Amino acid sequence: MPVAVITGSSGLIGSEAVEYFSAKGYQVVGIDNDMRRYFFGEEASTAWRKEALEKKVGGYIHKDLDIRHKEGLEAVFEEYNADIKMIIHTAAQPSHDWAAREPLTDFGINAVGTLNLLEMARQHCPEAVFIFTSTNKVYGDVPNLLLFEEQETRWELPQRHPFYDGIDETMNIDQSKHSLFGASKVAADILVQEYGRYFGMKTACFRGGCLTGPNHSGAQLHGFLAYLMKCCVTGEEYTIFGYKGKQVRDNIHSHDLITAFDAFLDNPRNGEVYNIGGGRQNNCSVLEAIEMCEKITGKKMKWTYAQENRSGDHIWYISHLGKFRSHYPGWKQTYRLHDMLQQIYKNNIERWM
Repeated sequence: MPVAVITGSSGLIGSEAVEYFSAKGYQVVGIDNDMRRYFFGEEASTAWRKEALEKKVGGYIHKDLDIRHKEGLEAVFEEYNADIKMIIHTAAQPSHDWAAREPLTDFGINAVGTLNLLEMARQHCPEAVFIFTSTNKVYGDVPNLLLFEEQETRWELPQRHPFYDGIDETMNIDQSKHSLFGASKVAADILVQEYGRYFGMKTACFRGGCLTGPNHSGAQLHGFLAYLMKCCVTGEEYTIFGYKGKQVRDNIHSHDLITAFDAFLDNPRNGEVYNIGGGRQNNCSVLEAIEMCEKITGKKMKWTYAQENRSGDHIWYISHLGKFRSHYPGWKQTYRLHDMLQQIYKNNIERWM
């Protein structure tokens, strides 16, 4: 039986991948030590997803390992060796605010942890496909140099602008403020590319916009739509940080991201980079998202406004999906923004009410 090693297996993307690839006949080995609880507190713990996976997914094997510790990873890769056909690496410290609190922890997980996994793959299963969930933060605040127009509920680019349909992979990553999180993810992103180009491995970086879905353990510092809906459902106050609440994000459902991974798995390439997100099909500003949450829940949301934006935060980011679609024309997004929020709402009612 082919083996899939999935890091961050209790998180949003990792757990979606566990279910998806297990159903496709893979023996799935998940690696996750619930660092999200350490980052964001008890309410952000992914332990509930681990328990659900162990009950739901037959044959699922969970390893409570820290990817910074090479010895533990080595034992897993030595056990399965060439049977490993795929590594999906989603484990990360995901917040640029949190990274500034503990830069060594952030870099250790995001950069060193990724290097450990790449080396394990190179030594034990060099033919395996290696998929890395990178981030749009690798572009730093370069997107903020675009000339935006202020509209009633959002910042927007004029339709004639070359990036109107989304930011593509040609955007420069240099001479910009990334946040320490962005810098550690840049290091990991470049390593994944280099192992593809230098060692000829089948690797890809998926530079995500906002990744979302009903299984997201949203917290203030990470998980935009999930945390927003949670606040709306529970009555917790939400804080908008800067840009008048008109900052724009594109949002992709976790299932649609996993099907993109699957498309790459069927026809892998060496050292590829793809911007991936909701694109023009699925994007919203914070103010627009609040209005949608209020309509779905039938409740008025409590929110306050903080004048200062998060350091290095994007004013507007929509992913251009053209490169990935040109390589994999059969892939399509199946979830619209309203569908995502409906699912997140249902999940929040079940968990918190």
